[in-house]
Amino acid sequence: MDTTLLMNHQKMQQKLTRMAYELFENNHQEKEIVLAGIAQRGYIMAQRIKQILQTFSTQNIILMELKVNKEEPYLQHNSQKAIDPNIFKDKVVVVVDDVLNSGKTLIYGVNCFLHAPVKKIMTMVLVNRNHKQYPLNADIVGFPLATTLKQNVRVVFEENNDAAYLE
Repeated sequence: MDTTLLMNHQKMQQKLTRMAYELFENNHQEKEIVLAGIAQRGYIMAQRIKQILQTFSTQNIILMELKVNKEEPYLQHNSQKAIDPNIFKDKVVVVVDDVLNSGKTLIYGVNCFLHAPVKKIMTMVLVNRNHKQYPLNADIVGFPLATTLKQNVRVVFEENNDAAYLE
């Protein structure tokens, strides 16, 4: 199977930086923002976005990891279950994932916050393949990409060697 490099480390850093600025521009008046990264790569991406935000923003960025069980979405085991939902009261929550394909993972991630008293829920993805099966759009997208259903996008987060591939 052929593998094509979509983004090298430098290009990915540019995309993540632009996404962090877009998030800030949409929420510059907020004192706190919750970045909820979907385990595992979404959480790593949320960590990177937090690091970038901290270089130019004084906002308090709360980082959390969501563990989404797509086979049993109502029996999810995620870090929010152990947290009082009032922690999110009047806060902007951004659900972060690396690739949006059908939207299933992202919508289950958003579902974790639907009963919390949040101010706003946003979604952020690095690559949007746009094969939606669920009524969900990403608010902040790094790289929109038209693919076939047989193709796969693989995002790799390695220190100083981030990359995204089409396989």
